[in-house]
Amino acid sequence: MNRLRLLSFALVMLFVSGIQAQESEAEEQKPKQEGHENNNKFKQLYKTFATPNQYRTGAGAPGEAYYQNQADYKMDIVLDDKNTRLDGEAEVTYHNNSPDELEYLWVQLDQNVRKKDAPTADRNPSGMRPVATPQRFVDEHMEEPFDGGFNIVGLTHNGDKLNYIINQTMLRIDLEEPLEPGESFEFEMKWWYNINNHITDRARSGYEHFPKDGNNAYVIAQFFPRMAVYNDVEGWQNMQFWGSGEFALPFGNYEVDITVPADHIMEATGKLQNRKEVYTEEMMRRYEQAKKSYDEPVIVRTQAEAEEAEKSFSNKTKTWKYKADMVRDFGFSTSRKFILDMMATNIDGKDVMAVSLYPKEGNPLWEEWSTKAVASTLKSYSKQTFQYPYHKAVSVHARNQGMEYPMICWNYGRPDEDGTYSDRTKFGMISVIIHEIGHNFFPMIVNSDERQWGWMDEGLNTFSQYLAEQEFGEKYPEAIGSLEQYPSRRGIPSKIVPYMRGNQKYIAPIMSNPENVYQLGNNAYGKPATALNILRETVMGHELFDHAYKTFAHRWMFKHPTPEDFFRTMEDASAVDLDWFWRGWFYTTHNVDMGIKEVQKLYITDNATKEGKEFLERYGADPEEIDAVYVVNEDSEDFDESLKGKSVLENSPTIKEYVMDNFSEEERAKLKDPKYFYQVTFEKPGGIPMPLIVEFTYADGSTEMKRYPVQLWRMNDEVATKAIATNKEITKIVVDPNLETADVDVSNNTWPKEETTNKFEEFKENLGN
Repeated sequence: MNRLRLLSFALVMLFVSGIQAQESEAEEQKPKQEGHENNNKFKQLYKTFATPNQYRTGAGAPGEAYYQNQADYKMDIVLDDKNTRLDGEAEVTYHNNSPDELEYLWVQLDQNVRKKDAPTADRNPSGMRPVATPQRFVDEHMEEPFDGGFNIVGLTHNGDKLNYIINQTMLRIDLEEPLEPGESFEFEMKWWYNINNHITDRARSGYEHFPKDGNNAYVIAQFFPRMAVYNDVEGWQNMQFWGSGEFALPFGNYEVDITVPADHIMEATGKLQNRKEVYTEEMMRRYEQAKKSYDEPVIVRTQAEAEEAEKSFSNKTKTWKYKADMVRDFGFSTSRKFILDMMATNIDGKDVMAVSLYPKEGNPLWEEWSTKAVASTLKSYSKQTFQYPYHKAVSVHARNQGMEYPMICWNYGRPDEDGTYSDRTKFGMISVIIHEIGHNFFPMIVNSDERQWGWMDEGLNTFSQYLAEQEFGEKYPEAIGSLEQYPSRRGIPSKIVPYMRGNQKYIAPIMSNPENVYQLGNNAYGKPATALNILRETVMGHELFDHAYKTFAHRWMFKHPTPEDFFRTMEDASAVDLDWFWRGWFYTTHNVDMGIKEVQKLYITDNATKEGKEFLERYGADPEEIDAVYVVNEDSEDFDESLKGKSVLENSPTIKEYVMDNFSEEERAKLKDPKYFYQVTFEKPGGIPMPLIVEFTYADGSTEMKRYPVQLWRMNDEVATKAIATNKEITKIVVDPNLETADVDVSNNTWPKEETTNKFEEFKENLGN
């Protein structure tokens, strides 16, 4: 070891011992301070997460003892079109696959939110608006409440009446003997209810009335008392239905017979068992043709046929018979107004029928794009998750609707009366179809608890929707026209910024119940979708993210995952520690804000500087005895103009001597000889730590992108400094140049600082010109 290396080593030791001595002396002088808990943004989430067990592993997978109960239904449903009433009876078989005795069963009565005396109507504060449309005023202050809700007319077991109690939207069946593990319980139900107008009460289910022709179009769901979920996480999930939170349901097998007017056309969850009885011969011929058409939809019931049927109002009935295995719910749609088209879609070697059902009011838009959107979505989602397991997916046109059920969903998007439509209407329709068809994957198969964790179905689905929309735009460029890409409404980081920088009084963490958030669309859809997009694009990369996302989907298809199962799986399958990410994005209302606090242009010199000598003396070193080089700021009084434009070896003979003494000719050839040194101090006013993406622009016009890992912030949550040595002069530095991180304030993202024009002042100046 030569003299320079010995001196360097001694300097390091003096530096370290000096710090230790200084800290010890300071501790003796300071008063004793109270300790604090670990508040580091990077601390692990062990305290927050539930302890892994035999039901759910620490890896985020189902455990060896994982179970889920099952509910099977055999139903006969009659829809009375003239009186807009639904009557039903069912045989229900509930299978207790849990290790627990069940003293009672809980059943969901979601239609009860529409009872006249339902507390749902008064759950929110209300007042007189200073201005309102006549329709809204009459609806809110003059009309009698709709007389809805289930009327239970029979609840029996082997012909004997069962004891039960109704608490708002939940019904408890009290069993005479506990239902033992591994046993099943069969009971019979009869009920009826008045079907609501979903246009006037803005509900997920009901009918739309068409005054011009006197017909109704029905989208029917939550139409039967449905078994609640019993699981290892909380026992019975018997949270009341208030309207915003959606559903938690067990899987089961369904046999459903639905009787409607004979001139109606229907689609529903499940396989149609008697197609030849309810289709005309011509419809059957077209149906067979559709099974072989993979590029263009085949019209199975034409607009002309639907318009003719609109006039008939048949007094006869037909019964449509459906059967579905391993689904969590059932929905159907029926009307004499409906046009029907279909197209076969190849999903990884399996044919799936893409189907659309719509009245003439939906054309020409629906005939052109609905079924193609269904088919494209099935392919995109299957690529992201798993092969779509069902035999069909149906898109039903319903005004102001966007709602999903297994194999079937309702979607908005209506042209003007003359058949014209805007791009906004077109893209709105395509997007809602992609979203609702996508719900077949989340939560109809990956069966999360929507009532408690709305983001687990809406957020995951909106993220996958974003990817599917972009693929749709690539597959059908004629749909997006001159646009560079499909105009996705959610998922792009910059689009969530207004929400994240908004008034904190009206923002809740993603990990909140849907009933208790202020802005459900942003909270459950937009923010989690954006977070996952950033996770894929900026934090993890496509390969790691896509593998982990698909792993989660495969692990939990046809099962009941929790948020922790998702968080754990994403880390388990990727080897990326993401606790900091989940904490910031999902458990808090913090936002992202990173920028440039200071940039110093530095030079290396052998001449002792005032700051350098003070630094050495601070730690007990004598500058006269240390063979050192000094860093000098261009703005310092010690700066010498002669340092400019030279390399470090030219400015520092000491470093040059060290290099010549300690490196071979081959080694010296590999060393850099930078001319420019910068010290950049980055700041983070925002609460969420994120990877730091920085673009450097050089004097020769070239650019370089540097990505610093998020761990840069682990020791200091406010600032982080990086020294940069380069052969080229830096003329500009930009943080997050492509707006990847949802940074809420970009005014501090550029050096030299760019002045932003005040729009109001700019407006005033233009007025004066």
